[in-house]
Amino acid sequence: MSDPVAERASRGVVVRDDRTDRTVEVSLEECARLLDAVLAAEGLPQRAEASLTLVDPEAIAELAAAHLGAEGPTDVLSFPIDGRGPVGEPEPWLVGDVVLCPTVAASQAPEHAGDLAGELALLVVHGGLHLCGWDHATAEDEAAMWARERALLTALGVEPSADPWRREVGA
Repeated sequence: MSDPVAERASRGVVVRDDRTDRTVEVSLEECARLLDAVLAAEGLPQRAEASLTLVDPEAIAELAAAHLGAEGPTDVLSFPIDGRGPVGEPEPWLVGDVVLCPTVAASQAPEHAGDLAGELALLVVHGGLHLCGWDHATAEDEAAMWARERALLTALGVEPSADPWRREVGA
């Protein structure tokens, strides 16, 4: 039997599966590849370090309540390490942490990205961009971030089966 906390490291990217319910299958290697690619595309050096942790709905709900004042589980949260800016050699560049809930991703995938693989990829890229300073607080910021997500997913060979960036009528 494998270790209950599976880890996969890629160039300073560590993906950890802390879920008790692993019903939703997730490739840790693919998560590491995607997050690493975001860091590289955003110009962060090889020594940049980031983590992605997969959690159950209860765990992400606790984090959302504590950090956002939000109620209930969400799909992804990012915790950039502020004030670290470019760091001189040889010190590691601690970018931050992404927390992802595959259960929430699976439940929203049909109406969002259309498929689980596309939804998970989008959420990893979205969380990684937040670590790199991207935000969607204004309509302008949102449009720019969505365009960057599309460009990165395309460059990474990921094509969701539905358009997760579409606006619903009346939204």
